[in-house]
Amino acid sequence: MRIQVTITEQLQDYIADVSLSEPAPLRELREQTSRLDERNMQISPEQGQFLSVLLRAIGARRTLEVGVFTGYSLLRTALTLPAGGRVTACDISEEWAKTALWHCERAGVADKVDFRIGDARETLAALVEEEGAAGGYDFVFLDADKQGYETYYEYGLALLRPGGLLVADNVLWSGLVIDESAQDDETRALRAFNTTLREDDRVDLCMLPFADGLTLAVKR
Repeated sequence: MRIQVTITEQLQDYIADVSLSEPAPLRELREQTSRLDERNMQISPEQGQFLSVLLRAIGARRTLEVGVFTGYSLLRTALTLPAGGRVTACDISEEWAKTALWHCERAGVADKVDFRIGDARETLAALVEEEGAAGGYDFVFLDADKQGYETYYEYGLALLRPGGLLVADNVLWSGLVIDESAQDDETRALRAFNTTLREDDRVDLCMLPFADGLTLAVKR
């Protein structure tokens, strides 16, 4: 029997009341970003906390983030990683990079951030060359342009160590992935990406209906 709880606004408030913890630097960043036209690109504080729990659960020390925006997930990661930990961040926007790094500096964790500005495909290809045959990253987070997801996934998988975790955001795309009338490039790319991962025997897979949909893939 399938049991499904409908998450009403009141229930969401309850969940936040009893479980959400958002450090002040993250709250300040979120509130500043909420004034931007592009604010919907930012992950929710609940997502950020979930990523933090995942990082702690796998003992992550080296992580990779593709798509940074103003840096909420980047800052959450940097705050979570232990001393000596490192997050490599990829984004094409110098403007967003400056914002993200400013908040990391303000929170005292900029030393954990290796920011790479430019086309993520080129950045990731360079990282694969730097790493050699065996990837050494513990965790990869994809939250960039959806048409690039399959490419980012392949590079991310190459960079992950066996047992490492890759998380992809927005895989349900506000439900449009099951709307046949939605034939825009981003929706079609996400459908293809979801199918690709389902058939990939290099990973153990789980898709969660959390936020806008999260896929978790553990490298075998």
